[in-house]
Amino acid sequence: MAKKRTPIYKVLYFQVICAIVCGVLLGYFAPDWGAMMKPFGDGFIKLIKMIIAPVIFCTVVTGIAGMEDMKKVGKTGGLALLYFEVVSTIALIVGLFIVNVCQPGVGMHVDPKTLDAGAVAAYTGPGKMQTTTQFLMNIIPSTVVGAFAQGEILQVLFFSLLFGFALHKFGGRGTLVFDVIEKSSHVLFQIVGMIMRVAPIGAFGAMAFTIGKYGIASLVPLAELMGTFYLTCILFIFVVLGGICRWHGFSIFRYIGYIKEELLIVLGTSSSESVLPRMMAKMEHAGVSKSTVGLVIPTGYSFNLDGTAIYLTMAAVFIAQACDVQMTLFQQITLLAVLLLTSKGAAGVTGSGFIVLAATLSAVGHVPVAGLALILGIDRFMSEARALTNMIGNGIACIVVGQWMKDVNEDQLNEVMHPDKRHLAEEAAMNMEADQIAASKQKNSYSK
Repeated sequence: MAKKRTPIYKVLYFQVICAIVCGVLLGYFAPDWGAMMKPFGDGFIKLIKMIIAPVIFCTVVTGIAGMEDMKKVGKTGGLALLYFEVVSTIALIVGLFIVNVCQPGVGMHVDPKTLDAGAVAAYTGPGKMQTTTQFLMNIIPSTVVGAFAQGEILQVLFFSLLFGFALHKFGGRGTLVFDVIEKSSHVLFQIVGMIMRVAPIGAFGAMAFTIGKYGIASLVPLAELMGTFYLTCILFIFVVLGGICRWHGFSIFRYIGYIKEELLIVLGTSSSESVLPRMMAKMEHAGVSKSTVGLVIPTGYSFNLDGTAIYLTMAAVFIAQACDVQMTLFQQITLLAVLLLTSKGAAGVTGSGFIVLAATLSAVGHVPVAGLALILGIDRFMSEARALTNMIGNGIACIVVGQWMKDVNEDQLNEVMHPDKRHLAEEAAMNMEADQIAASKQKNSYSK
């Protein structure tokens, strides 16, 4: 007997769409009230960040400790980093190419001396940008508790890898410690399911604040840059990432349909972290092994920032164009090379886009750092496209690396992405706790 489909008003993506529309309307017609809704968006982000570290720990530990071949872990990590670097480089080149073709800053004739340098001082002060050595050293936590308390994803991932390897040597699957962590994972995903029920409230608060605080009128002067950036992100997603998907046997359109709830949550909150636990659950539901998901998704949040890479090149060249600074081909290639390094060095740092831009412009030396003030007002509106592109790219990276490692159930992948089956995935994601409990019972029955 066919299972009755969930009514539309109970489906998360419909609730989030309604919340975003209500947020936009409130922010536009009652800006002061809209700005006051900020705590709702901040509260939802804090709820998600609260659960990210333990979810990563449990997923990575159970994934690695339950593996038979430990060499696959190192190979998976190496292939993931190779993929991240290649695709991020392509994103930088695409951004550089489009901004030179469209030239959104040409004709503005801005005098850098007239810009408010104080507005960007918070991002350009000494010590804001990490060096490569500091970045690498920061992966090692001062204390294990500190890594979890501060929510440092790479530090939690590093400790989780060590714990997973050690647990595997201790006996892995079937040991008491493994069973406790696995059961804890099921409890944590129940909590994620509870938190996601308030996602529409978070999206409403964040969107109402954005429109109420900055106003739609603030977009008009720099609309050409925003339009160019959004268009570039769309082209990158459907041409570059779409080509990668097609090469690996699945459709970018079906993939986007599969994660549409997550896309809407990111659109409302401007934060790709807001769906990190849910993306991990969705990738496992799509047939990717737990160990691959646990390695690729969290690492991608620091190393696979396709949207941010596009933004960095376009913003840097836009500032040069607006300030009538002519950049030669060699200078633009130098900019590209510097961004390949600096874009990784500020991963996870608040305001990282501006910090990386400031450090890069200072290193290149041709573009005035004060030009950052030009895009400060629209950065919030551009962050949605950055976050969406980053999130879409990370999910694709997880599937692709999983296929390279032969850790993907292809039949399951094709089934969950089929339009006729997609509603089952939506219902499964909304009831993650039930899925986790069912999986636990199934594993227990196998062990008996």
